[in-house]
Amino acid sequence: MRPLRLRDVTVPNRVWMSPMAQYSAGSDGKPTDWHLVHYGARAIGGVGLTMVEATAVGPSHRTTSADLGIWNEEQAAAHRRLTSFIAERGAVPAIQLLAAGRKGSHQVPWEGAGQNGPVSVADGGWETIGPSATRFGELGVPREAGRADIDEVVEAFARAARMSHLAGYEAVEIHAAHGYLVHQFLSPLSNHRTDEYGGSLQNRMRLPLRVARAVRAAFPAEKPVFVRITATDWADGGISIDEAVTFAKELAAVGIDLLDVSSGGVARDREARPPVRDGVHVEFADTLKRASGLAVAPVGPIGDLSQARELVADGRADAVLIGRALLRDPYLALRNRPGAKAAWPSQYHRAL
Repeated sequence: MRPLRLRDVTVPNRVWMSPMAQYSAGSDGKPTDWHLVHYGARAIGGVGLTMVEATAVGPSHRTTSADLGIWNEEQAAAHRRLTSFIAERGAVPAIQLLAAGRKGSHQVPWEGAGQNGPVSVADGGWETIGPSATRFGELGVPREAGRADIDEVVEAFARAARMSHLAGYEAVEIHAAHGYLVHQFLSPLSNHRTDEYGGSLQNRMRLPLRVARAVRAAFPAEKPVFVRITATDWADGGISIDEAVTFAKELAAVGIDLLDVSSGGVARDREARPPVRDGVHVEFADTLKRASGLAVAPVGPIGDLSQARELVADGRADAVLIGRALLRDPYLALRNRPGAKAAWPSQYHRAL
């Protein structure tokens, strides 16, 4: 697939790595050897853009104590190992920025109750905030965010964007989906406020748009900013595709460059989960692209890369984000380039 140019950044192809949390950072939030090998393998494997997992914009904005962070210069310097290697292999290094909100301070997935297991302050956790004091599942009850908290969140995202540039990332993505803090403010299922940050869609978009403006202003003008957007909450009374369209148009006016299209995650109900089917977000991405004029990249199960090529060729998507399939096979993109021996590392040619 042909390259895609976003501002002054050219991504060599349209098959991209979706951000997937590894819960393997050091206690200081810095990447470890695991991250270098994990992301380096996918860059070697031929993806056009390697999106580093959800990375916290501050210590109280983490999901777990093993999350990556990018809120200070020491962390930014440590991330340079990742960005340098990814770029050397011809892929574009990108990073997703996260504030967890009420979905924070829980155990890593493979310990105890995992993501359903809260970690108290006494046990090394931290106080969480949300748009309202309503909990997610069995996690701790968040404190309703005050004006100072909201201002801090906006500044934390801006600082993280500046640190991401110092780290060598060529694109940043704001995580506004999957039930994390920005999504929590957007969704009426989690936002029960009665002030100017709650109620109408215009009010519920206020914090997300402040974050988008702050990140766009803090990140160099020649580099693109993405938003992972929620197309629907899959629940009555939640975000609908119509509300997502309105939000997408506002993001276009802010100067956002691409929508990473996903859904669900704000409610614990099993019925509120996205259906398990190939290309579940493709139609949503097409709708948002046509309405906003922004580039789009759907995430979620894509049956095979021939389907991805068709989506791009038909103009329904500008790229596709591949997740779990790349965990199973780091070289998925290369293996689906018939006859492209030159794209493989020289060290591997004997295997071809």
